Amino acid sequence: MSMRHTTKARRALTAVAITTGLAVSVVGCGGDPGVEKPNTSASSVPTPDKKPDAKPQETSAQPPAGDNVLAEVKNGDGHTLVVNSAVRDSAGFVTVTGKAVNGKDGAWNPTNWRGDEKELRANSASMAGAALVDRAGKKKYLILRDTDGRCLCTNFSGGFKRGEEKTFYAQFPAPPTTATKVDFQIADMPPATIEISEG
Repeated sequence: MSMRHTTKARRALTAVAITTGLAVSVVGCGGDPGVEKPNTSASSVPTPDKKPDAKPQETSAQPPAGDNVLAEVKNGDGHTLVVNSAVRDSAGFVTVTGKAVNGKDGAWNPTNWRGDEKELRANSASMAGAALVDRAGKKKYLILRDTDGRCLCTNFSGGFKRGEEKTFYAQFPAPPTTATKVDFQIADMPPATIEISEG
């Protein structure tokens, strides 16, 4: 065999070896067709349809009055006060919410609801004169206020039109946890006995 034929034969064998090696590599990467791979896409890869879990809504400092009625009182002029909730929070406060209704034939501006305390007189027609009374503990809890004397409560700006209903909130220092029932009092309205719930 001549040198030329030997070189050709070597080249052909080298080409066959390379081709065989590539074919084996491709089959190896493809995996065994008889073995099923676990489906991880459902648990680890988010799909466009899925939305992240919604964040819990933050509680408002002035929760709206609900449909639940803890107490309802009416004075001689026909005005009605309804208490819907009284919630004690972990910070040591009680927030009372509800609604006031004008039962007069004409307009009503509850200026006497602002209270008799000198520092609260600038609160005009508001819930500033409200208080919680723990009869068992013989203690009275006045409305909370800031350093400028503004109450942490609703101000009834503009008063009430005939038959108008407005929601309110009022915040107080919390009585001891043993005091679950207290009287909610304001101005000329009869005391409303309410139950405090834990927030």
